Amino acid sequence: MHDYIKERTIKIGKHIVETKKTVRVIAKEFGVSKSTVHKDLTERLPIINPELANEVKNVLDYHKSIRHLRGGEATRLKYQQDTKEEIVQ
Repeated sequence: MHDYIKERTIKIGKHIVETKKTVRVIAKEFGVSKSTVHKDLTERLPIINPELANEVKNVLDYHKSIRHLRGGEATRLKYQQDTKEEIVQ
């Protein structure tokens, strides 16, 4: 594994533990894909730093447990905006 991948993986891991942000947000901030962030956190980080990987796993598990709520909220907001646009027209 290249050094820059190890460095990125550790930076992403520390960042997600500190901020509790989602994989999508982290991916945008670091300029990489969601798949890359997920692979870094679930496959590479346990090899590089198992303690940090456990902390990250807790954050990822929390986000997974509430994702159905986030999805419902996004849909609700989408339809609220659509309704407002129809009223304006």
